[in-house]
Amino acid sequence: MNPPLPEVVIVGAGPAGCTLAAMIAKRGIPVLVFDDEKRPDLLVGESLIPAVVNVFRHLDIEDRVKQFCQYKPGASFFTTGGDKLHFNFMSVKGYLPPYSYNAPRPELDNLLRTRAEELGARFVKARAELERCDRNGEPSVRLSAQSRSVAGLPEGHDPLLIDSSGRARTFSKLMDIPAVKGKRNDVAYFAHYENFVHDEVPEGQIIISVLTQGWSWRIPLPGRLSVGVVINKEHLKDLGDTPEERLGNIIKREPLLRDKGANARRVTDVMTYTNYQLLSERGHGPGWILLGDAFGFVDPMLSPGLFMALEGARLLDEHVFAKGTSILKEPTALKHALEIYSKNVVEWHNAWMSLVEYFYNGEIFRAYQGGQQLSRTYARWHWVRLLERHANFQIAAMASGGKTRSRYSQGFLRFLCQHLVKDVPPAVTFAVH
Repeated sequence: MNPPLPEVVIVGAGPAGCTLAAMIAKRGIPVLVFDDEKRPDLLVGESLIPAVVNVFRHLDIEDRVKQFCQYKPGASFFTTGGDKLHFNFMSVKGYLPPYSYNAPRPELDNLLRTRAEELGARFVKARAELERCDRNGEPSVRLSAQSRSVAGLPEGHDPLLIDSSGRARTFSKLMDIPAVKGKRNDVAYFAHYENFVHDEVPEGQIIISVLTQGWSWRIPLPGRLSVGVVINKEHLKDLGDTPEERLGNIIKREPLLRDKGANARRVTDVMTYTNYQLLSERGHGPGWILLGDAFGFVDPMLSPGLFMALEGARLLDEHVFAKGTSILKEPTALKHALEIYSKNVVEWHNAWMSLVEYFYNGEIFRAYQGGQQLSRTYARWHWVRLLERHANFQIAAMASGGKTRSRYSQGFLRFLCQHLVKDVPPAVTFAVH
């Protein structure tokens, strides 16, 4: 018996595409995914935030996730001046899961694909060939005759196409859709290490360090540590000619990394990533939708990347596919639903970028010092303890993906950064250069 014709075709089998495929298939909607099965051994996005756990629960895979991932109780931020800011996810208990995971990405990505297949999504091992076309006077894309044949699509059957090709941004490049770039001009190098000391925080806690140039991450994974550095391209000239030389030299030169990595052994190749801040100016059009990194990607500070991939899939499922396949035949209703989806994705991007900037410009560390000073001065005052607990919850909930878009939380953070900084060094003291 032939499988039902797909109503939706997803180009790319990364986390966003596979999560959406699983959610659509769970609703009984026929979906097909093009997967060329070409994946690097290392992928950025290993540190997950608590909001991701809710998606794992929705897909009923958390028990499997925890078998190969490292439990993550929180995140710590270190500065070159010795300041340390610790977030424990227990502060968001009752609002979000009070923990998350650090994930070896190949295993996690494979699990998301497996779950999509279990729920009925169909995968074809092929690279989708696409052609630019016009629909009602607007630019669009369609599958080539070869790819239609691979997908088993007869003449006249025109499924909705979703771009989940990641940073390749296949649809956008084909249709010349412009993108808005962030103001940073950074490059990241990272690799996995054994014997890289990570003893300053609870087991599984990640560390983000402000370096003399740029910043670094340390992400505990089972049996190894992911170590990455993010640095402005203008600082690369005296660090060596290869990614390996540059990452190694930064670790040797930076006080916050040097001693911890003195006896470390690199056990993977060094991966390079660039262009961390980008958002397409359009997220959908007639017959096509952008999803995940193909729509846009956020700076890795605070680790929102994988969450945004999974949240984009959830939003698309909620606003479009929850209404069944009938909406695919109603252009006006579909366009309205996709406008809501795109608006939500853009709002998420803007909210993350705003929050990330507080860490880049040093304001969050300055507010933290101000709060510590207030607590020491008025230690016996009940309202000070209440303010401290409320501030910890609001900031942790924003960084955890729960209140990132909350206008109240955003306003409260602005208030702290403006009024809790009396007699505290200027923000530039703590900024990432």
